[in-house]
Order: sequence, then C-alpha cells, then structure tokens
Amino acid sequence: MKRETEKYVRHTCRIFFCLYLLLLVYLMFFAEDWGRTMLEGDYRYNLVPFLEIRRYITYHRQIGRWRVFWNLLGNVIGFVPYGALLPVIQRKKTGFFKVALLSFELTLFIEISQLILRVGSCDVDDMILNTLGGCIGYGIYRLVFWNKEKGIYEKAI
Repeated sequence: MKRETEKYVRHTCRIFFCLYLLLLVYLMFFAEDWGRTMLEGDYRYNLVPFLEIRRYITYHRQIGRWRVFWNLLGNVIGFVPYGALLPVIQRKKTGFFKVALLSFELTLFIEISQLILRVGSCDVDDMILNTLGGCIGYGIYRLVFWNKEKGIYEKAI
C-alpha cells in the first residue's frame, strides 16, 4: 500500500475508533434502555468466572433467547471493532497479546467504573467476553492484513 494511502486509512480508522469509543461509553454508562442508570439500594456484581454465562445458558428459556443473545454475544461483538481498529491506528506493529491485554485493560476499567459508580453491573464474565471480542477483532484484522500482504487487495487500491 502506498504511504499516502496508509496515512489516509490510519486517519479514517482513528476517526471511527473515536466514534466507537464514544458509543461504547454511552452504552456502558448512559443507555437507560440497557439498565444503565444509577442504582439505589442493593447493587449486584459477579466476581466468579463463568457464573453468569452458565446461568444465561441454563435458563435461556426463562430469560429469553434474545436477552441471552444480547448479553453473551453482544459483549463479544461489542469489542470486535476495538480489536480490529487498534492495530490499524498505531504506527508500530501491534501483536495479538498486546491487543488482548489492551482489550482486557479497557474492560477492567469499564467494569471497575461500573462498580464504583453503581451503573449497570460489574461482571467478570463481561471481561472474559469482551476480551474474546477484542481477540476476534484482531483475528479479522490479521485476515485482512494477511490478504493484503499476499497481494489480493493490491489491485483494488
């Protein structure tokens, strides 16, 4: 890819990354439809890995498949853009473990913030699912990057 094209792609991805982060902050802290209001009284949190995931799978009929989908797959899908865009916006090469670590760190920050602010719910399973989403996003990035290296997209650009 030409240097000018790389700069344009990086700049465009930075804009999308900032918009993505703003949307993420809104959904995690302010979206009332998703139960993101300041809670009064008892606050629920989960620090046992896979407890809520098992509960959602076990009681999927009572909870509703749509809610199970949004909770489990939504947490994964929500972090796919993070894992895919992060390596593109950085000048230095960003590897799988760095993206996984940064996905985990951002999720940890979100979950601790939710715990302190008592907004939404603090759940270690969300951290697992979000980190998985970041890793899948990185995998998508690598597929595109690998194809580009092989010359598949060279003619299109």
